Amino acid sequence: MPCVHDWDEGSTLRIGSYCSIADNVQIFLGGHHRADWVSTYPFPAYLPEASDIREYGGTRGDVVIGSDVWICANSTILSGVNIGHGAVIANGAVVSRDVEPYAIVAGNPAARIRWRFDEHIRNELLNTAWWEWPEEEIRRTVPLLCSNDLAGFLRYARSRPDDGSSKR
Repeated sequence: MPCVHDWDEGSTLRIGSYCSIADNVQIFLGGHHRADWVSTYPFPAYLPEASDIREYGGTRGDVVIGSDVWICANSTILSGVNIGHGAVIANGAVVSRDVEPYAIVAGNPAARIRWRFDEHIRNELLNTAWWEWPEEEIRRTVPLLCSNDLAGFLRYARSRPDDGSSKR
């Protein structure tokens, strides 16, 4: 489980289905400090005299992690970040900006190093929204999900009756 740092600043964490989150992942829902002020110390959080100062850093917003995301060990996710479906966050990455679906990001700050699949395949996978399928169907398609047979999986997904649940 990730270590979630929350100072009750109003942001939330949403994690999609079928995500893999490794050890020592840190997720910050706030805790930003103002480097442009004379002091970076969070006086508004500790002193009644500063309680009316509202523009202190705090949070940059919710953290939203899509479905089928792999977050490797020792990674850090900062507030206000959206991580797209199917993304991979490399070991030790510091994610301070949004990550596109099916991107692989690494570094500090995290930057895209490559795509998992070409654009056409990424769009088709997003359109399947397989992570929203009924569990029984996912269990039946595990042999395809656990393979590199993209064509076979997409062929199966296209043959499904449209139940209206697929969305990007």
